[in-house]
Amino acid sequence: MSEPLLSIRGLQASYGRAQALFDISLDVARGEVVTLLGRNGMGRSTTVKCLFGLLPSKAGSISFAGQRIEHLPSYKVARRGLGLVPEGRQIFADLSVEENLLATARGAESAGASGSAWTLRRVYDFFPRLAERKRNMGSQLSGGEQQMLAISRALMTNPSLLVLDEATEGLAPVARADIWRALAELKREGLSLIVIDKNIQSLLALADRHYVIEKGRIAWNGDSAQLRADPALVHRYLGV
Repeated sequence: MSEPLLSIRGLQASYGRAQALFDISLDVARGEVVTLLGRNGMGRSTTVKCLFGLLPSKAGSISFAGQRIEHLPSYKVARRGLGLVPEGRQIFADLSVEENLLATARGAESAGASGSAWTLRRVYDFFPRLAERKRNMGSQLSGGEQQMLAISRALMTNPSLLVLDEATEGLAPVARADIWRALAELKREGLSLIVIDKNIQSLLALADRHYVIEKGRIAWNGDSAQLRADPALVHRYLGV
């Protein structure tokens, strides 16, 4: 078996004196889509924060493309080829769509998994609505447009692994469908993805494998067929 793109082993983390992660171990292969599932407060977003250097880990290791990254600052993590679409979108409200995109852009030499660099032209082809709104301020966009912008901003870093934290939360059904179609296209292009979301049916259709996080530990992992065949497990850990 080839070396995974991302490998996390025995990850532990705390907020002050309150331990949030006790033993997180997971892998993501090149071109694979993996989900982090679980109820709110179980450790999914905390795992992402540790991955991107936004929260220091107490123990364990994080290896990306064969190199340890758990002690790197966030900007160096991003330079290694990890892209984040954060919860709540966090676009720059006082910048235009195009300024948001250029703020994080890396050059063509940083082309990601597909081998074709993400440029303004490619982003506008991928999300034509952003081309129509490129002169509008971030604050003038709808929720769905803001999410397209958050995804595109991350793609402009030309990542090898894109992490999306609640990418469809709070969106209208039509906007959610647009986002799921975009993620499916990114998968077809061979981009590795980690997705956190509450829409289990859409995740089952998109993802290769799933990790359920319960109280800061991996409680279960398996593929979509296994998860689909075990509704009791879904109800136990996800409450749906």
